[in-house]
Amino acid sequence: MAALLVGEQDAHLRALEGLLRCDISLRGNLLTLDGTAAEVERGEALVDELVALLQSGQDLDRSTLELAASLSDGGRDWTRDLGEIVSDVILEHRGRRIRPKTVNQKAYIDAIRANTITFGIGPAGTGKTYLAMAMATSALLSSEVARVILTRPAVEAGEKLGFLPGGLMEKVDPYLRPLFDALYDMMDTDRLTDHLQRGTIEVAPLAYMRGRTLNDSLIILDEAQNTSPEQMKMFLTRLGFGAKMIVTGDITQIDLPRGQHSGLVNVREVLASIPDISFVYFDSQDVVRHRLVQDIVSAYKQYGEQHHPVHRQASHGQGERRRGGRGSAAAAG
Repeated sequence: MAALLVGEQDAHLRALEGLLRCDISLRGNLLTLDGTAAEVERGEALVDELVALLQSGQDLDRSTLELAASLSDGGRDWTRDLGEIVSDVILEHRGRRIRPKTVNQKAYIDAIRANTITFGIGPAGTGKTYLAMAMATSALLSSEVARVILTRPAVEAGEKLGFLPGGLMEKVDPYLRPLFDALYDMMDTDRLTDHLQRGTIEVAPLAYMRGRTLNDSLIILDEAQNTSPEQMKMFLTRLGFGAKMIVTGDITQIDLPRGQHSGLVNVREVLASIPDISFVYFDSQDVVRHRLVQDIVSAYKQYGEQHHPVHRQASHGQGERRRGGRGSAAAAG
């Protein structure tokens, strides 16, 4: 158990040191923490909970350590929150479990389960699209829905699209490729090909949604910041019986022509008070790509707030860390 806790070449131990601001050493099964009294007390509780996760069959990775450390600093029943998040496996494929990795991601998954329409809004790398795809794939495989429909606006569809070779689907393929990439991550190629051929999984540009009524389906609109208000209304009114919709986007990366309003910005005001519709917001703390991506997102947000204060958005960050006097303690590994 101690070997699993410290990780390969003590990687988990070193990560915990940085997250807790404690000096940590392991001798046999005795883990010793040296730091402020508050950090040592917090570290003891954190290590005990990590050991409990390992005993329950959960794996530890960097994201789990970071999640546990951030929750333990929140002044709430964090052990319950941690257990609920890491045990919420949406989909398992080839031994790899897809699950939420942050508090906001868990809130997003819960919102999708509880509401007919869910909006996931936040910066790149926060798992908005990937988790939506996982929820859709799981719903299809468990027969909760009859089909999955994935769509994106092709914002450069005008004259630039005409220079690309092939028919319309070949022309829009670059815009839809990220959706295909996620699907191949979650389903064997033969099975995915079969679903695509039978139409139980459909990947199409947003223009193909006009005039349709989508029943018994889970429909995902990705990159929704690049829709116009009219396109957003058109998409949302495709909702049929037994269907759910997930809309994802990043309002800091709008690629529409200057002066054209974003449907994702507009819809937050239009639908804010309607029941069975949920808006979930992500921030840089939810970035689950390379750690540098989190720093890049934060830097751009800070730059935008300094130079364009009119676009300043509400913060969804974690609370400040507590501090205390110095002390030392030991916890069993």
